This record gives sequence, C-alpha cells and structure tokens, in this order.
Amino acid sequence: MRVTVFAAGSRGDIQPCVVLSRGLQQAGYEVCLAAPQDFAGFVQEHGVSFYPLRGDVQQIMASDTGKEFMETGGANPLKSIRAIRALIAPVIREMLEDLYAACQDADAMICLGVFSAFGNSIAEALGIPILNIEPTPLLPTRAFPAPSWPIQRNLGGAHNSLSGIAMLRVLWLWYSPFVNDFRKRLGLPKYTAAGFYRGLKSTPMIGAYSPGIIPHPADWPESVHITGSLFLDSMAGWQPSPELQAFLEAGDPPVYVGFGSMAGRSPEQLAGLIFEALARSGRRGLLLTGWGGLRTGSVPEDVFLLEAAPHHWLFPRMSALVHHGGAGTTAEALRSGVPSVIVPFILDQPFWGARIKALGLGPDPIPQKKLTAERLAQAIRIAVTDPGIRQRAGAYGAAVRAEDGIGSAVKIVQRYFGESEQQP
Repeated sequence: MRVTVFAAGSRGDIQPCVVLSRGLQQAGYEVCLAAPQDFAGFVQEHGVSFYPLRGDVQQIMASDTGKEFMETGGANPLKSIRAIRALIAPVIREMLEDLYAACQDADAMICLGVFSAFGNSIAEALGIPILNIEPTPLLPTRAFPAPSWPIQRNLGGAHNSLSGIAMLRVLWLWYSPFVNDFRKRLGLPKYTAAGFYRGLKSTPMIGAYSPGIIPHPADWPESVHITGSLFLDSMAGWQPSPELQAFLEAGDPPVYVGFGSMAGRSPEQLAGLIFEALARSGRRGLLLTGWGGLRTGSVPEDVFLLEAAPHHWLFPRMSALVHHGGAGTTAEALRSGVPSVIVPFILDQPFWGARIKALGLGPDPIPQKKLTAERLAQAIRIAVTDPGIRQRAGAYGAAVRAEDGIGSAVKIVQRYFGESEQQP
C-alpha cells in the first residue's frame, strides 16, 4: 500500500511525521513524505522517501513578517488570521500543486490535522482514505482550554468548549480563501466552516502526545486515538564533541536554554537576557542557538554555545530546561524527567506551559512579552531546587519512556487502512 504523508510548519511539526513514516515503512507500507523543500535533508537522512513542496518555511519565519508574528501574532487569535494569510500567501498555491502531484499514486493519505481542509480536499478528489495526525490537541473539549486560546486558565467546561470552537473558526479563517481556491481547481464544491469542522471531527486522528499528560477527553469521538509521542531516536549513537563533554564534566549539570525557531526580531537582546538570568540564578548554562538564529556577542565562561544536539541525549544531562513550549520540545522534556521552564511565544506554546504548571512539572510559564532576567532567574531557581517538582518530573519521565507511541500509531493506521500486503 502506498501512503503519502503531508506535513508543513516547523521541525516540531515535521518530526512526528518522519517517525510515523519510518514506522510505516518498517511495517511494509510504501511511504512518501511530502513536506517543504527546506526539510529535504532532515527527512532523507532518516531513510524516508521525500517529495519536495515548493516554499521555504525557514525563510518565511525569518522574514520581518515571520519575526513579527513570533512576537505578537499568536497573542490575539483575530490578528493571527491576517498574519498567517500574509505568511503563506506567497507559497501556498505552488505548495498545494506539488502536494496534489505527490498524492497521485497514493492509496491513502495521512495529513497534519491543522491542514486537514487541504488533505480532505485531495482525498475527496482522488477517492482515497485519509487519517490525520497532530502533536497538539485540536478538537474542542470541556476538559481544557483550546491551544492558542489567549486564556489558558481552566474556567470550566463551557468556557473550554467555546474556546475550542472559536479556535477552530480561527483555524478555518486562516486557510479558507486558499482552501476554496484549491477546491475550485480540483472541481470540488465550495467548503464552509461547518463542512471543515464536520470533516475534521469525522476523520480518524492520531493524537501524538502522551495519554498520561492529556488523557482522552470524554467528549471526544472514539476515532481520536492518543498514542503517545513519536520520538526520533535514530541518532542513538550520537557522540558529543570533546569540548561539550569537557564542559558537562567541569561542574554541576547546566541549565539548557533553547527556543528553536522563536528568536524573534531581537536575538542578540534575548541572548543577553539569558546570560544575565543564568548569572543571577548562579547556574551554568548551555545555549542551543537553533535555526531561529539566536545570535550572541561575548559569551560568559560558564555558558556553552551549541548549534544542535539530539534532545534525547542532551536533556537528561541538564538540571532544568528553558524552552519555548513547542509540542515536540515539550514531549522530549517530559521524557527526560527534567523540570521545564517554559517561555511561550505563540500558538500552542502557552497551552503546553499551562499544562506543565498544572501537573507540577515546572514553575509558572513566563510569556515572552513579560520575560525579564529576574523572572527567568527566579523560575530557574525553582526548577532546579524544588524537590516536589523534581520528583514529579522524574516520575512522569519514567511513565512517558514506558509508552510505545510509534507502535500504537502504526496499529491505528493498520486498523483504518488495512495492513500492507508487502511484508517488512
């Protein structure tokens, strides 16, 4: 059976789809991962067949519009509509043309849930089954506020449910002009917001996050399957440089700081704030610069700069983890058993920050707009020294490590698509 998997966004969006693709290949499926062309190297180095889609996501997020959105666009859902449309307008038409071509020989399709309107349109046009995957909850529920909703306090079931409905409306408005232009070119009838919601709710969904962190809400359909996170462990033999190894051995475990693609418009200023916070907290630090371009000038002696390293190797060797709260990074932090200090910038990041706090696995999240050196220093002190937080983080880490997310996800695909005739 030939399966096309569609993913776009940041590495945190692409990575679980790479893991699922590898798992399906090992189960005998013929898999092609269609993603923006700037992820070609990342996908192919993990042995997954790749179909490049025109449009460079990293370049888009590095633009002035992208940097502005990272700082302000996620705070107000209504303002995010205009920002997202402006970001994707230059590339979306060509990207969808390429995606449609990537699905021509497919017997089935797997799509990131946030792009389900596009995926369902292709599946409808080609007459093939489709399944969604999402590393962050997407459907409304009374159990918790919707990711990306500005108010992440649990104000009750009615508020939580309404926030989910509102955010699905916002999600629809992000893409609706492009969806219906695409459907017109495919010869399909116009989509409505109600049709989008019905399609999302009726399509089977793999929730690629830990059921220990987010149990299946009672008001979700049984077609939503929470499998556990899909971890990429192909770099199991990765070795640190002699310089990194020497730094780790030279003192107490350092504090990790990394914000992925979220450096914003003032990366030098952010780096300086981090250095000051580490100094105030009295802790050594390891700064992962990431592809967001977290640039630095002079670096203190007790801070080590690192461009990249596998989280599964690095995180367990840290005393605390300061990060933006992206779904993938949060999952790796949970698995490591090390407390998190979350500095959310946009979209679902405040949701993960609130979740970590509610479970007692870290201090209060610090929104990027309210970040100061003293606030960050105090949060680091709490994460490093609070025995309750450290004990709970360790226990959750052990539970997450015991999950088999990829095994569960492959079984879900087999249930809906059937087992591949080709044996591994």
